Amino acid sequence: MKKKAIKDLIYKMADDELIIGHRNSEWTGLGPIIEEDISFSSMAQDKIGHALALYTILQETFGEPDPDTVAFLRPGKEFKCCHFTEMPNGEYDFSLIRHFLFDHAEKIRYEYLESSSEQNLVNLAKKITGELKYPVLHADTFIHQLGNGSEESHARLQTAINECFDQSLGIFELGEFEQELIDNKVFPGEKALRSRWFEEITPVLEGAKLKLPDIKNEEVGFGGRKGHHTEHLQPLLDEMSEVLTIDPETKW
Repeated sequence: MKKKAIKDLIYKMADDELIIGHRNSEWTGLGPIIEEDISFSSMAQDKIGHALALYTILQETFGEPDPDTVAFLRPGKEFKCCHFTEMPNGEYDFSLIRHFLFDHAEKIRYEYLESSSEQNLVNLAKKITGELKYPVLHADTFIHQLGNGSEESHARLQTAINECFDQSLGIFELGEFEQELIDNKVFPGEKALRSRWFEEITPVLEGAKLKLPDIKNEEVGFGGRKGHHTEHLQPLLDEMSEVLTIDPETKW
């Protein structure tokens, strides 16, 4: 049971990283300013690199298929990413708020995993935690600047938070093996992560004169961890796998 629990945790982390990495990559050449074009492209590379590291653990430790197969040839119903990562980029304000909310949760998750009973995750977390300092600093900086900027920039950020906050709670959707992970000291659980996440993001938003909205629907962004996805995931997977599916035997 512990093995299944760890695999489930790694799959949902890897799938989150892969999908939001590809969403971030869609800003390449389209950023509102060239610095943001470069920043989102760089962060996208990091996310996909983290996904590769997690898929590699699945292959080498748990006997799962190779990273290319699990990343690009699985059907959508086998993905465990949260709905929040699947959503189209929309305008820059939505992408920035998603970046801020997701990356803070990701940073805390890896900080917790530095004390995990699963050594593979400890080793990876100690490497990745340092890499996450830049994207979190990037998100916090732009939230502060735009929140305290013009009336329009403040209003657009607040509107984006209001519209996507419930969806972001899907990051913390409980998995099938939640209690096993906690009991075996692999990970302290999504509730603990969510609580610390609130503590971390609230002062940043307050410093930008932004407010967290009241939760309207606790489970609006749920289902992804169980393979139930939005209509946006499969078209993205089709686009991601287009070259590989032409000839799956191709050696890269």
